[in-house]
Amino acid sequence: MKHFTTLALSGAFALSFGTAQAQTAWDMPTPYGDSVFHTQNIVQFAEDVAAATNGELTITVHSAGSLYAHPEIRDSVRRGLAPIGEILMSQLANEDAVFGVDSVPFLAASYDDAKKLWDASRDEVTARLAEQGLTLLFAVPWPGQSLYLTEEVTSLDQMKGVSFRAYNTATERLAQLMGSVPTTVEAGDIPTAFSTSRVAAMITSPSTGVSSQAWDFVSHYIDTQAWLPKNMVFVNTSAFEALSEAQQQALFEASVTAEARGWQMSMAETEEKIAILKENGMQVSTPSEDLASGLREIGETMANEWKASAGDVGVAILSAYTAR
Repeated sequence: MKHFTTLALSGAFALSFGTAQAQTAWDMPTPYGDSVFHTQNIVQFAEDVAAATNGELTITVHSAGSLYAHPEIRDSVRRGLAPIGEILMSQLANEDAVFGVDSVPFLAASYDDAKKLWDASRDEVTARLAEQGLTLLFAVPWPGQSLYLTEEVTSLDQMKGVSFRAYNTATERLAQLMGSVPTTVEAGDIPTAFSTSRVAAMITSPSTGVSSQAWDFVSHYIDTQAWLPKNMVFVNTSAFEALSEAQQQALFEASVTAEARGWQMSMAETEEKIAILKENGMQVSTPSEDLASGLREIGETMANEWKASAGDVGVAILSAYTAR
């Protein structure tokens, strides 16, 4: 019986990762829920792939960390436990500074600038993923990151000692420079973290604010638009190479479409979700002059730190970005 089970598992593995068969079925772990536009875009991407390959390549999306938790997704794809996945790019910034380029506050604080920064850094991100046996497919930004607070804040002095949600290296460093206490909390755990007083403030997109119903635990939204971090979708290179040339082409073409569609969805999301925050009673404002000045100083510090950690590659990316 044990021998039969081993053979069955081996056969299933070969179907997904060996020589491409008439029909290949992939499971795709993603970290966010079905209501999040990133997930909706990926579901459409999966439908596009199935249609373009006449059902020869199907992708089943497992949202909200239901297959693998967010911190596990990259390694699950790299190890071949799942052939394709999605993560927040800056989650890997502690390994290589290049992955954190889109999370440097105020370096690219608009969609136009974020696109230019992505164009300037994409080749380096692609190369680093390739070293890990991963092939980049596409990346889509979140709306600009803004502050969520339990009270009105007009100066950084009010942030000292406040427990602040961190979700990557950049937000942890931001909290430290503000004098706050960084506490790691995944998106799905935000309501619980606030209700149990693990955190009292955060910086995140209006999308995450609405999906977590931020008005239940915070009252103020300060529209800082500090940076537009991206989610990226990648595939295990061995799994990709096992596909037929036609399937590979279909996957890439669907990826180009998904990236363009995702950026448009993100822009629409910004206006829509900020409106929902207002409708649910949150006080929406722009930063005071004092707060804006303090945040800009932190941004300059973090940009210089990022350039130093990224070395010559960082200098090259910023030079290419400035040229664009």
